Amino acid sequence: MLTGGLVARSVRTLFNTLLPPVCAACGTEVMTEGAFCGTCFKTAHRIVSPHCDRCGVPLENEGLGGTQNCCAACQAHPPVWRSARAAFVYDAWSRRLILPLKYSDHTENAAVLAQHMAAAAEDLLGKATLVVPVPLYRTRLWKRRYNQAGLMAQGLGRLAGLPCAVDALQRVRPTKALARLFAAEREREMAQAIRIRKGRDARIRGQAVLLVDDVLTTGSTATACTLALMKAGAASVDILVAARTGRVDEQNPRFVQE
Repeated sequence: MLTGGLVARSVRTLFNTLLPPVCAACGTEVMTEGAFCGTCFKTAHRIVSPHCDRCGVPLENEGLGGTQNCCAACQAHPPVWRSARAAFVYDAWSRRLILPLKYSDHTENAAVLAQHMAAAAEDLLGKATLVVPVPLYRTRLWKRRYNQAGLMAQGLGRLAGLPCAVDALQRVRPTKALARLFAAEREREMAQAIRIRKGRDARIRGQAVLLVDDVLTTGSTATACTLALMKAGAASVDILVAARTGRVDEQNPRFVQE
């Protein structure tokens, strides 16, 4: 008689024979589920040391981070969260993983991204006691039928053995795209847009929260979520995202690479 584990492996082998696993970024056939093909493995722009410990942006050399391992922008204007990490730079390659997840129902990419996010943030996962995703506004959630950040947060929770509070945060009104707005405009746009869902305060109080999202861009959404979590009594908040953009030039809202 086959055990449960043998049955699962047999089913997986049959499934892979009928529908071989493919690279999540380009669709090329690969040996194992979740793996990248050789070309994509070499092309992926992973964020590794040196990077800013506070915002996760890649640094050209270790000297730019100084003794605090912190970029100049974060030294001048420290973010409200404790630390941030990202698996990849947000570029044409990483968009091939993230955009299909967000807009084309490729929910299987959430598990792939979660694996690489976990590898990029072992230190943050080791400190965390609760995983919380950035929320979607209800109309966008209704249209998309799922929250991509929630799927990644659940995947990270399973990988790290951490509880995940998928509905802890609530976006109470729709917000504009922030990337093209100036700092003051972003702050106004996100003011009072995020709050703790009613009845979830006790779930947050005293926790070391790992806040999960797909992309860290201006940081305005992460800031609004962090402030809501800290107001509810979170002991700390760290950020983990699939990809990180370059900096935003405050005199010109277009993104500039570090």
